[in-house]
Amino acid sequence: MAKSALLEEVRQAIRLRGYSLRTEKAYLGWIRRYIRFHNLNHPASMGPTEVTAFLSWLANERQVAVNTQKTALNALAFLYHQVLSIQLGELGFNHAKQYRRLPVVLSRLEVSLILSEMRNPYRLIFSILYGSGLQSAYG
Repeated sequence: MAKSALLEEVRQAIRLRGYSLRTEKAYLGWIRRYIRFHNLNHPASMGPTEVTAFLSWLANERQVAVNTQKTALNALAFLYHQVLSIQLGELGFNHAKQYRRLPVVLSRLEVSLILSEMRNPYRLIFSILYGSGLQSAYG
C-alpha cells in the first residue's frame, strides 16, 4: 500500500512536536476519515466549509460523543494550521449532544429481592459490596 505524502508530512509534524504515539494514531485516523468523507479530495483544496460539513456529519449522522467530535476537530485543526498553514477561522458547526451515559443503579427494593434469592457465601459477599457504598459512585 502506497503511503500518502500528506499523511507522512502530518506524521513528521506530530513527531517534531513530541506528541504521543496515541495522539499520532488518532490524528492520522481522523484525517483519513475526513479525506474519505470528501471523496479523496486533498485537504488543501478544501477549507472551513468542508471541515464544518464533516464535523456536523459526525454529530448528526454518526451521533458521536462530544469528546470524539473534539478529537476530530483537533486533528483537523492540526492538519490545517500546522501542516498546511491554512487558517480555518470560526467554523460554526453542530456540536455533538451525546454525553457520557451513567449506569443504572439498583433500588433498595431490587437489592433486597436479589439478596432474598442468594445463599451464603454469595449473599455475604454481595451484602458487603452493597454495604460498602460502591453503588453511590454513580449516583
